[in-house]
Amino acid sequence: MGGFSYSDLMALDLTKLGAAATDWKTMAGELAKLATDVRDGLVKKSNAARWQGANATVTREFVGKTAKEFSYLRREAESIASVLGDAHAELTRYQRQAQTLTESAGKGNPSHQPPDPGLLVFDGPNGTVRVSERICTPEGADQRTQDRIRWYGHPHRHRPTCRRGRRGSRTCASQESRKRPAERRPRPVHVLDEEQLPRANELAGLGKDADPQQRAELRRLWESLSPAARAQLWLARKDDLMAAGILSPTMPQVAADAGAGRHGSQPPGFEERATEQKMRLMVEGADWQGMTDASRHMAHYLGNSGSSVTLSVDKMMTDVPSFKSYIDDIVRTNQDDWREQALEEFRKNGGKPVAFPVEAKAPEGFYFSKETDENWFYAVGGANANVTGVVTAVPDAHGNPEIAMDYQANVWDRYNWDEGKGVKIGPMEIPDGQMAKLHRVGLAQEFDMSGSSGVQHYDLGSAAPNTGPLPGPEEGRDGRTNPGREQQQDRTTPEAGRGSDR
Repeated sequence: MGGFSYSDLMALDLTKLGAAATDWKTMAGELAKLATDVRDGLVKKSNAARWQGANATVTREFVGKTAKEFSYLRREAESIASVLGDAHAELTRYQRQAQTLTESAGKGNPSHQPPDPGLLVFDGPNGTVRVSERICTPEGADQRTQDRIRWYGHPHRHRPTCRRGRRGSRTCASQESRKRPAERRPRPVHVLDEEQLPRANELAGLGKDADPQQRAELRRLWESLSPAARAQLWLARKDDLMAAGILSPTMPQVAADAGAGRHGSQPPGFEERATEQKMRLMVEGADWQGMTDASRHMAHYLGNSGSSVTLSVDKMMTDVPSFKSYIDDIVRTNQDDWREQALEEFRKNGGKPVAFPVEAKAPEGFYFSKETDENWFYAVGGANANVTGVVTAVPDAHGNPEIAMDYQANVWDRYNWDEGKGVKIGPMEIPDGQMAKLHRVGLAQEFDMSGSSGVQHYDLGSAAPNTGPLPGPEEGRDGRTNPGREQQQDRTTPEAGRGSDR
């Protein structure tokens, strides 16, 4: 029998599983009534009966064992109903997610200029998903389409969390029940937490040492946990979870345009080599004028590796206050909704800690204009940004909810030069289109850029919403203590990251 595939998930009829969960829940209710009748009827009458002797002793033991057996059966049915209900909810969520992603990929984006083409999603080997252009062209997919294919095809988008146990099996439930009196056994609220929380805790313990596959599994488990189990993990492993990238954005990080074209698709000529030398002089000129980020990215472009670069997001917010305000506005716009959700989850969990992930962005990206900051104008230009975080609600000494969030700002961009864009730094100028052509002739190469700010803690308010100022960017982060050393490293050492359009 083959593994569970994308097509299997799309075609899966979950109606019968949902009906089975409902039937077992109904059965558990009926068994609960029967157990109560036996306990309040037969057991009480047996114990109160005025008869003695061997038959009386045997009968009382039989009635007592029968009453316990009904209690075991009730808990067994509750456990099975909980497992089936969790499995139905989990599979339904992943099926809807896969259906939504498939529909989105197939539609493309007609409103983008030029329009994004529709993509095909189909089965790959070993339960993976493959994504391709609906109509292939001789020159191949442009950069924006490649980014969309990579995002839609990421395993995390389609793969369910497949750690399932049999906590509801007759053997497990009965053996566990016999260890302690039935009335003292805690009733599980979310059976899948029992299966997933230990593995999530194990993966979180790896922290920054977790590999990409382990990080993806941790992300799937994190999304599947109940708010109560997620709070338990977050409060115990907060630093490890952040180091493992649990706050990384999940939104599509797609280039805003097609880029300059295929790298190295044309032979370089004298003009292009002259432009390359002029740009190298500009790199030094930008350094001399204190435009260290613009210089760093130009040097990396000329380095021709195409490897991604990490953006200094805290430095961005420090250098450009309007960008800091842009990030703050994302939090301000959503904080009331996040606070209300936390209060609701807190009440549903009986006043015990809860946690849930949040992610939000503004309708439009942010543009670093030349007038606002020349350094970031040439280093990034237009960029996409969002906020990711975790909202928690924990009881204070009086049992009242304290609601807070830990969040970070994320920025992604693609370093490329539009055909109509030139550059002028000091007395030196490169006309429109010549910077972009360096990519096509193979003398320079576009690359992705991304980065995240330091994680900030913000009180969302307990008795009333918080209207105070949000925390500022971290000082000394992202190379601010020694920008010259970082810049030299970037010219010779590729850095990790992701991106969109410049």
